[in-house]
Amino acid sequence: MKKDSTMKRVLKLLKPYTGFIILSLIFALGTVISTLMIPVLEGRAVDHIIGKGKVDFSGLLFVLKEIAAVAAVTFFCQLFMNLINNHITYSVAKTLRQRAFERLLRVPVKVIDSESHGDIASRIVTDADSFTDGLLLGFTQLFTGIMTIAGTIIFMIRIRFTIALIVIAATPVSLLIAKFISGRTYRYFTQQSKDRGDLTEYIDERISLEDLVSQLGAGELSKEEFVKKNNKLTDSATKATFYSSLTNPSTRFVNAVIYAVVGVVGAFLAVAGSISVGELTSFLGYAREYARPFNEITGVITEMQNAMACAARIFEIIDQDQVEDCDGEFDGEVKGAVDMEHVDFSYVPEKPLITDLNVKVNPGEKVAIVGPTGAGKTTLINLLMRFYDVNAGSVKVDGRDIRTVSRNALRSRFGMVLQETFLFSGTIRDNLTLGKPDATDEEIIEASKAAHAHEFIRKLPDGYDTVLSPSGTLSQGQKQLLCIARLMLALPPMLILDEATSSIDTRTEMKIQDAFNKMMKGRTTFVVAHRLQTIRDADMILYMENGHVLEQGNHKELLAKNGYYAKLYRSQFMS
Repeated sequence: MKKDSTMKRVLKLLKPYTGFIILSLIFALGTVISTLMIPVLEGRAVDHIIGKGKVDFSGLLFVLKEIAAVAAVTFFCQLFMNLINNHITYSVAKTLRQRAFERLLRVPVKVIDSESHGDIASRIVTDADSFTDGLLLGFTQLFTGIMTIAGTIIFMIRIRFTIALIVIAATPVSLLIAKFISGRTYRYFTQQSKDRGDLTEYIDERISLEDLVSQLGAGELSKEEFVKKNNKLTDSATKATFYSSLTNPSTRFVNAVIYAVVGVVGAFLAVAGSISVGELTSFLGYAREYARPFNEITGVITEMQNAMACAARIFEIIDQDQVEDCDGEFDGEVKGAVDMEHVDFSYVPEKPLITDLNVKVNPGEKVAIVGPTGAGKTTLINLLMRFYDVNAGSVKVDGRDIRTVSRNALRSRFGMVLQETFLFSGTIRDNLTLGKPDATDEEIIEASKAAHAHEFIRKLPDGYDTVLSPSGTLSQGQKQLLCIARLMLALPPMLILDEATSSIDTRTEMKIQDAFNKMMKGRTTFVVAHRLQTIRDADMILYMENGHVLEQGNHKELLAKNGYYAKLYRSQFMS
C-alpha cells in the first residue's frame, strides 16, 4: 500500500474527531502564544537591569509576575491539549484494531489459513501500538511545532526584520535534510514490522509446541532458527533506527549554526546601539524557540514513517475481501437431508481435488467417511460447513442450496467435535455453553454426565467455575470430553464427529459411544474415522481417495465387494 493512500485513510479515520482536533488546535495556539510571550518578557526584565546599582526592582518584579502567569497559562494549555490528543489517538487505534478484528471474523477461512497467525496478531497488537505512538507524537508536537515556527517569525520580524531574514533564509536547509533522510526510512520501518511479525509467529509456534520440540531434541535447531529470525529483525530495526536517527542531529547542526550567526549579528547591532541588550536577549530566545520545533518535527516525521508503515499493515487486513453472505433462513426445522450433486472443488485452481462428487444422505442417517490421509475427508466437512464454497455443483440441506442461507443459519444446525480440541480462556461453564448460552445448570450437568466429564469437573478447585487457560492443566482426553459435553448440550439436528474420541481411553470411549448412539438417533451424522470398529453400524460408508468417492455402501455391502474398504478393514483387524 502506498504511503500517500495510507495517510488519506488515516485522515479519514480522524474525521469523526474534528471537534476534538479543533479544540486541540486552540489549546496548541494558546500554548504557542504563551510560550512565545516569555522571551519578550525576559527581554523586558533584562532592560530593567540597567547597570550596577541601577536596577528597577518594581518594574522587574512586575515582569517576573507576568512571566509566572504566562508560564501557568502554558502549563494548563499543554495539559488540556495532551489530554485531548491522547483521547483522539487511542480512540483511533481502538477503532483500527476493532475493524481489523471484525474483518478477520468475516474473511474467508482460506485467508486465515494462508497467513501467519503470529503475524496477524502482531499487526493487530504491536503495529497498532506503534501506530498510536507515531500519531500521538504527530498531534502533540506537529501542531505546536508549526505554530511555534509561524509565531517566532512574526515576533522576530517585529524586533528586527534583517536578522529575521537570516533565520528564514536558512530554514529550507533543515527541511531538505529532513525530507532527504525521512524519505528513505519508510521502507526500513515496513521491513521491521514484517520481521517483527515473523519472529512473533515463530515464538508463538515454538511455545505451543514446546513438548514436541523437547521430545524430538530439536531445541538446538529451534535456537538456530530463532537466532536467524532475531538477527534479521535486529538488522532491519537497526537500519530503520540508524537512518531515522540521522535526521535530528543533522537539523540540530544547521539550527546551531543559525543560532550562532544570529548571536554574532545581533551582538554587533547591540554594540552599535541599533537594538538593546534586552531585545537581543529576546531575539536569541526566539531563535532558540524557532530551532526547537524543527528538531521536534524531524523526530515526528521519523515516527510518522513508522506509524504509516504499521497502519499500512493493519489496512491490509481490513482490505481483505470479506465473505459474501445472504440473510436467508431455513423454512422451519431442519430434518437433515443432505445432497451433494456434481461437486467440484480445489484449494488451488491448477490442482483439482474433488471432481463430480455425488452423495445423497437421508435425514437421520449416520454417514462414515474413511480413506487414507489427503483423501478429501476433511475437505468434505469444510464444504458442508461452508468454510469453503464449491467451485461447481451444489450442496443442499433439505433440498435447499446452502449458499442461499446465511452461514450462521447453516452452521447453527451443525454440531462439531474434532480431533483437535478447541477450548477458550474462561470458565468451564463458559466453554460448555458456547453453543447454548441460555442453558440451565441442570442441563449443563446432565450433558457433562452423558460425556463422562462431570466427575473430573466436580473434582476441580471451582468445579464448573474453574477458569481455563489455552494451555491449562487438563489432559488432552479431559479437554476432548469437554468438547463432547458442549456438543451434547447444544444438540443441533446434524452432527460432525472427526475422530471425536481419539484422545480418550478405550473404557471411557465405549461408554461415550453409547451416549453418542443415543445422541445420533434421529440426527444426520457425519463421522470421519480412522478406527473402523467405531463405524461398522453406519448407514452409509464413503471410501474416499484423491477427492473421489470410490466406494459407497454399508459395512456388509462394502466387505462383500472386496474392494478398497475391505482391504483397509482387513489391514486393521486381520493383520
